[in-house]
Amino acid sequence: MSARPGPNACAIVAALGFGALSFASPVAASSRPAYCAAGARDRAPVPVPRALEADVARTFGVSVDAVGHGAFVRCARDRLLACLVGANLNCGKANARRSLPGASAYCRADPGADFIPMAATGHDTIYAWRCVGKRAVAGRAIRAVDPDGYDAGNWKEVAR
Repeated sequence: MSARPGPNACAIVAALGFGALSFASPVAASSRPAYCAAGARDRAPVPVPRALEADVARTFGVSVDAVGHGAFVRCARDRLLACLVGANLNCGKANARRSLPGASAYCRADPGADFIPMAATGHDTIYAWRCVGKRAVAGRAIRAVDPDGYDAGNWKEVAR
């Protein structure tokens, strides 16, 4: 007859098991190139894993603390890219729509305005906006978009 483990033994086994998972993940055991080569390819931005914080901080010339409070990484094929959130920096997908509800509302309130501020258009738009009468019109593109749909100017390759 065998004895069943008590609740403390189960908790220890579970803790060891979960801890082992972090060592098996591509982030914890990886270098920058391995992170994107190990199945993390072409995915949405995620907060910077602790193992990569120093590399991302070096890429932007900021403290590791700044990275921990507002930076993201994503893979673009085998390249690791990082974005550091700032006053007007968008780390999400760029908005290439030519019709924005906020811009339309702005033009109804200020017909003929030569410029529509980002407070109305959103910080993710790629166009310069103006009002033609009460109609919002997207002008020239002011931001380049990378092949994955992100603002190319906001994402930097993490230095090797």
